[in-house]
Amino acid sequence: MQRVVITGMGIWSCLGTSLDQVQKSLFDGVSGIILDPARKEAGFRSGLTAKVELPDLKGELPRSQRVYMPEPAQYAYCATRDALAQAGIDAAYLDSHEVGLLYGNDSTADAVYRSIAKIVEKKDTMLCGSGAIFQSMNSTVTMNLGVIFHLKGINLTVSGACASGSHAVGLGALLIQNGLQEMVVCGGAQEVNMAATGSFDGISAFSLREDQPTKASRPFDRDRDGLVPGGGAATLILESYESAVRRGAPIIAEVLGYGFSANGDHISSPNVDGPARSLEMALRRAGVSPADIGYINAHATSTHVGDANEAKALHRVFGEKSVPVTSTKSQTGHEMWMAGASELVYSILMMQGGFIAGNLNFENPDEDSAHLYIPSETIQRGFDCFLSNSFGFGGTNSSLVIRRV
Repeated sequence: MQRVVITGMGIWSCLGTSLDQVQKSLFDGVSGIILDPARKEAGFRSGLTAKVELPDLKGELPRSQRVYMPEPAQYAYCATRDALAQAGIDAAYLDSHEVGLLYGNDSTADAVYRSIAKIVEKKDTMLCGSGAIFQSMNSTVTMNLGVIFHLKGINLTVSGACASGSHAVGLGALLIQNGLQEMVVCGGAQEVNMAATGSFDGISAFSLREDQPTKASRPFDRDRDGLVPGGGAATLILESYESAVRRGAPIIAEVLGYGFSANGDHISSPNVDGPARSLEMALRRAGVSPADIGYINAHATSTHVGDANEAKALHRVFGEKSVPVTSTKSQTGHEMWMAGASELVYSILMMQGGFIAGNLNFENPDEDSAHLYIPSETIQRGFDCFLSNSFGFGGTNSSLVIRRV
């Protein structure tokens, strides 16, 4: 089995659009959550959202490429561009090697809405534009990245709800471990617009704490009342250890274990057994014990049932207050399809900086989170190995174990 390492990272987030910016935001406890008046005007119950800057790619990509790129593809392009640069990979390398691409994405709602609205308004399908089909497909991110960067290995969109980005990294690691790819560009992207989140608002999934936007996302806290939507994109360059050494590439971290499971239960309400099995599988495949984990980045989205059941699963596997647990969603909101990838980036930045970002707004534990060690403010604490959880609708679960090299 090949060892799998991470040699490049890129991020486009409400916490910043560079690794340095994001690391500082994590350390300083910055929240990227705002109240968006346009959502209230549109009839949303909750106008809360993470604020993510839309890239301006006019001077960087020709219109012939931009016309095919919806919002998530634009975020993903910026994150991938930066990740490849950090990994020391240029166009000549991509042209001469079979580099793969696995990216998590589970909607392009805004592009679909706009193209259909144009057809309905004009009663002419020709007027929706030549780029509409490519923007509207769920595989739009991998289609665009594959063409722009001339990637010649596997090209596949991973669609696993809010575990999409995590599954993309886990599957990329499996391909490299088994010698099927030497390098894979992995990540996750999430659009930040009303079309993408209206149906979530319609099932009362979002927090209504509009008078205090930065206090709204409160994972594990007794008084949580729902999640806050966020998004952007995060990219990680995975490659075999041998390839990284041969290239003289910077080795940032190693992917030790990938665990996965399905709840086989309710479509939206998670259980305890499924996440626990994912955790146990990740530890087993990584060849580590719970005592070896120095930090856990929880999936916890600030919903009552989800946070409670994850806390139960973590307590079952790790025991009573044995390891620091936080959810960076307290700062970013729930980045959905992107979250599994971005939370790896956040955790690696903490590992590099020797700190753990606090779980913002954790003021009162409930009966389940009381069993976990959840720091509410940034603590200076080094760690060399961490675990990141991502769970999604339909009961899909993914857990990844990452360590410093």
